[in-house]
Amino acid sequence: MKNAGIDKAIEILGKLVRFVRKSMIHVISVGPMPDHVAFIMDGNRRFARKHNLSEAAGYRIGLLALISCVKYCSELGVRYATFYAFSIDNFKRRSDEIQPLMDLFLEYIEGLMKEGSIVSRYGIRVYFKGNLKLFSEPVRLAAENAMLATAHNSKLFLIVCLAYTSTDEIVHAVQESCEEKWGGAILLNENEKNEGESFVKVTDIDKNMYMAIAPEPDILIRTSGDTRLSNFLLWQTTCTYLYFPSAFWPEIGFRHLLWAILNFQRHHQYLTKRKKQV
Repeated sequence: MKNAGIDKAIEILGKLVRFVRKSMIHVISVGPMPDHVAFIMDGNRRFARKHNLSEAAGYRIGLLALISCVKYCSELGVRYATFYAFSIDNFKRRSDEIQPLMDLFLEYIEGLMKEGSIVSRYGIRVYFKGNLKLFSEPVRLAAENAMLATAHNSKLFLIVCLAYTSTDEIVHAVQESCEEKWGGAILLNENEKNEGESFVKVTDIDKNMYMAIAPEPDILIRTSGDTRLSNFLLWQTTCTYLYFPSAFWPEIGFRHLLWAILNFQRHHQYLTKRKKQV
């Protein structure tokens, strides 16, 4: 009887929390809302040390935070949610730290395709962007299968950046643009070369970026309080509102996203003006 009472209280509390969240979303939606929110998921290991947990446990709790943020983005009407999950520089870490991450990636990606997953419940299309060739075949194939399996979804676009840095993305885009220009498809005469008319343009690079599938982020959130972008979306964040909460990634919640949007709305007019000037 006592357990039944506790369960009932938890159920009522859950409904109350959902009602409050829905009401807050209704109020905040009166102002301009972001179309694209990006996240740098920093602080998993420090969270684990803070709570005397293993690093693997910290990453696993961080994965739950990612899923919660995707749900909040869907409820807020955000169309694109991008997460910086694994940098190319992370491959320099100890092998005993990398392998649990690879196992977690594989588990997470395969879980996305299961019936009843957040992807199917919220109509999410999944993209994995970065230099995926650097991953093992099982992770790479799982990512490709997940992208194919969710290609029909369109309510929210979930972009997970793996083996990614902006440096690599820009180099890749320049290489692809040069291949398109001078790979045999277009022949240049000497006058064209000298005049520079057919040199690679910004628009050529834009369309060959990994992130060409999404508009520039309206908001970028980096947890753990560090005020740097760590080689993430440097090309795309010229006019993005940046928010650096002190909370570690596993501690991020709806309140942080809400506060970021409120401040985005405060700066919206300025950011819009800057975009027109760029």
